[in-house]
Amino acid sequence: MSDLQRLFRPRTIAVIGGGTWCTNVIRECRKVGFDGEIWPVHPSRDEFDGLLAFRSVEALPSPPDASFLGINREATIKVMRSLRRAGAGGAICFASGFREAEAETGDGGDMQESLLEAAGGLRFLGPNCYGLLNLLDGVALWPDQHGARRTGRGVAVITQSSNMAMNMTMQTRGLPMAYVVAGGNQAQTDQAEVGSMLLEDERVTALGLHVEGIGDVRRFEAMARAARSLGKPIVALKVGSSEQAQSATVSHTASLAGSAAGARALFARLGIGQAESLPVFLEALKLLHVTGPLDSNRIASMSCSGGEASLVADAALSTGLEFPPLSERQRADLSAVLGHKVALANPLDYHTYIWRDGPALTGCFTAMMQGDLGLGMVILDMPHAGRCDRTEWDSVLEAVETTREAARVPMAIVSTLPENMPEDISDRLVANGVAPLAGIPEALAAIDIAAQLGRPRPESPPLLLRGPEGPSRVVAEAEAKSALAMHGLDVPKGVHAASPEEAVEAAEQIGFPLVLKGKGMAHKTEAGAIALNLRDPTAVDLVARRMETDGYLVEEMVTGAVAELLVGVIADPAHGFVLTLGAGGTMTEILDDVTSLLLPVTEHDIHAALDRLRVAPVLSGYRGAPAADHGRIASAVLAVQDYVAANADTALEVEVNPLIATSTRAVAADALIRLRDER
Repeated sequence: MSDLQRLFRPRTIAVIGGGTWCTNVIRECRKVGFDGEIWPVHPSRDEFDGLLAFRSVEALPSPPDASFLGINREATIKVMRSLRRAGAGGAICFASGFREAEAETGDGGDMQESLLEAAGGLRFLGPNCYGLLNLLDGVALWPDQHGARRTGRGVAVITQSSNMAMNMTMQTRGLPMAYVVAGGNQAQTDQAEVGSMLLEDERVTALGLHVEGIGDVRRFEAMARAARSLGKPIVALKVGSSEQAQSATVSHTASLAGSAAGARALFARLGIGQAESLPVFLEALKLLHVTGPLDSNRIASMSCSGGEASLVADAALSTGLEFPPLSERQRADLSAVLGHKVALANPLDYHTYIWRDGPALTGCFTAMMQGDLGLGMVILDMPHAGRCDRTEWDSVLEAVETTREAARVPMAIVSTLPENMPEDISDRLVANGVAPLAGIPEALAAIDIAAQLGRPRPESPPLLLRGPEGPSRVVAEAEAKSALAMHGLDVPKGVHAASPEEAVEAAEQIGFPLVLKGKGMAHKTEAGAIALNLRDPTAVDLVARRMETDGYLVEEMVTGAVAELLVGVIADPAHGFVLTLGAGGTMTEILDDVTSLLLPVTEHDIHAALDRLRVAPVLSGYRGAPAADHGRIASAVLAVQDYVAANADTALEVEVNPLIATSTRAVAADALIRLRDER
């Protein structure tokens, strides 16, 4: 057993310190049924909560498998060193005042480094964390109340936030939780390492990550690969954003990309589902625990109310779920059960004709579950237990359970209001293989995540990672285009000019129409340093004399544009290189029609990303207009990628905006590069 496993599945626990927090650890261990030994450690007390206390770590009967350090930060460092020398398994560092307080105290970072040095190879969670709950084996290294229950099989949840972890234990949604881990600062042991270990436990069905930041991307990739090989899904709830990425404001790309886009792209690339809210996070984990990833995004919905059917149909519009139309066989079988007064559709309003009739309900649900479906959902709100009789509702529960067995397709019962899915009903349904989902929007979002995770996904190559931080410099447009052209990017013919007279001479060399640009500015339109469609020498001379600039770039005017696109790459400190593709030109930020990927990408990835844009119909030839050359667009993106890969140690930002897409070309009308300044 590794030291990290000793920490999570201990037979001996040392509780070091005094006061309420340490007393709570002992109480919670007893409450959860820990059947090993608990050793309080206190320098002056003989007894602690009915247990014999030891004066020091050195006085313990043997090296403890796990230790809870409920002491101040200075004492934590000292005791950590003693635990390491004694050969202890691992520790929970409860104390705060480490790196999370560096901005306030000025010494938190130094204290955290001292803690790491004292621990050496001793594994620990924190500092600044509550610790862990192992609800499978009955371990509660936890200094506060919690609402989690023992289980024999369930999901593992890892978060940096202790309070978030505690909140999630209080859920009454029927989600079986196998492990709950609060990692705090993750000074030594991060989510990816803990997640990889917990996934190996055969009793863990899925992994949930509440992510504030990703430290070691390579370890995160390894965790995702392990989950995939084990067939266990991961769902992430990402919060926060990267200050480093947001501070990069030279290009349009920087205002659209960054940590949030990078995180979404990372999760999509690694096959990790992403929830946008805590309720969806919990509902998705519950569904995955019961059904696993779904084989299809095609679902059937059944309710005894047209209002509920409409709610389902409307809520699904924001998802990728489909309600396939009924087949002739389904219609015939449903008519045999429901008669001819019911309008047959999916979502189905089966009315109340068959209410209380168990066989008829089963016949209706079974008829709906024919065909290629990923899941069937029945809308049902349970009556108030203290005021109503639930007997009549039992027939629906039983019919759904019977249908699941007969159809061999995953089934869920969904309440319109979360509070109308009581915990005892959820427990019953989970035990019988039916997913109890609380709230229609949350349920559909969870189903969408499970369907996305069920899609075949090719193995992705390792991410391209950026170089170190440092001062940066912006490369001039002409130099940027030249550098990108060396990697295959199509750029306009251009000539430099130092004066209006030279600009006129250059224009006559290139030919009309053309573009005149002022040199040395990142956002030329805002600065009035670009003029388009100049058609004679007089116009060039007049515009050049009005421009406040130290020089000019005279370029061919690319005609026949189908669309203007943005191709940008940002070196994200947390996720590697984020590629942003979208609608380009001067309206880039306003349109906000972009999608993000992580490098490296393939030509197939690029085509799929272009198809996700709102501007996709324009690229394909909208209403008889010419279509853009998608192959040329992909080649342009790959050229930008090749440049970044060749300069990964120094490249911080690359943007082509606009990339003018025509029916025969994809030309970089403007380009910007920002590099780490090695000078």
